[in-house]
Order: sequence, then structure tokens, then C-alpha cells
Amino acid sequence: MHDTRLLRSGLAELLSKAQDMTVSTAPWKRAGRAARSTGADVCVADVDEGGTGDQRDLDVLRREIPTPSCRLLVLASPGRPGPLRQAFEAEALGFVNKDASPEELLTGIRQVAKGERFVDASLAFGFLQATQLPLTPRELSVLSLAAEGASVSEIARSLHLSNGTIRNYMSAITRKTGARNRVDAICIAQRSGWL
Repeated sequence: MHDTRLLRSGLAELLSKAQDMTVSTAPWKRAGRAARSTGADVCVADVDEGGTGDQRDLDVLRREIPTPSCRLLVLASPGRPGPLRQAFEAEALGFVNKDASPEELLTGIRQVAKGERFVDASLAFGFLQATQLPLTPRELSVLSLAAEGASVSEIARSLHLSNGTIRNYMSAITRKTGARNRVDAICIAQRSGWL
């Protein structure tokens, strides 16, 4: 699922040419409901474009799609280990590079539909980088919201946490990234591909 209608429609058109697939589309926020109502075997989601791009969005999507009958395949960028890690922790079964050929995507969808893991070889280094991330998924969520310009109180409301807890997370993020402050931590995370 992709929030940009033109891209979502184009991808659906491409996939619908496969004789063994029935394709439907929905924006990110309705993807889980759409997967349930259509009886989808695979939900394809762009982790770089969906929702606010944090672990919470992937967890909501994972809870909304009917398991084990529907499996999650994500489209990801190789230089962004943060979203790869978040998708893995949200139990995605397939990982396809957004630069992959249509045939590679179709292969991934078919393999995931059979319940088998599929990892595009070009994402392997990103997975290795993801194991080296110093931040926890929750810290990545906090930093992602901070990078969007959210204040401490806005982040706290969004994640259903207290302001003090968010300040503690920001302090840990700053320490773990070796940053001087919140803005520096965001810059480091963006340069490193964590966000």
C-alpha cells in the first residue's frame, strides 16, 4: 500500500497483468481493512511512505491484516536500515527493494503467498546495518516523530506516554547517537538511514 494514489494505481496495474493474481489497492490507513475484506493472501506496503513511517504504523497494519491467512511484504530502500528493522519486527515476511524489477516483486509476492520468506539480495547489507542500530524500535518512533517537528508533548500524546518518558527517550537517543542535542540526533539518524 502506498499513500500516493498515482504510484499505488500504477503498481496495481502492473501487478494485475500477472494471470495468477487478483489485485486491489488501498491507502496505508485502510490497507488492513482492505486486506480483510478482500481475503488477500499478501499485503504489499511501502515502508518509506506509509503512515508516519514508524514502528507504530507497521504494528497497527500487522494487527489489522488477518493472520496467518494474509502475509506482509514490504517495499524498502536499501540505504535505510531503520525501516527494514521496523518491518522485520512487525513480522513482515517479504522484503523487496523499491528499485527491483517487476519480475522480482512478483517472485517475492508469490513466495510470501506460500508462507516463505523472501529477501531481495540488494537489501542484505541494509539488514546487516539494521543489526548495528543503536536505537530501539521505540526510540526510532520517538525520533521519527521529532524529525517531523513534533514537540515533546505532541510525541507523548501520539505514543500514549508521559512527557517525562519522552524526555528520557530523547536523552537516551542523544547519548546513543553521540549527538549534541535533539537536532543533531535527527541529522545523524537521517544521514545513517535510520529514519
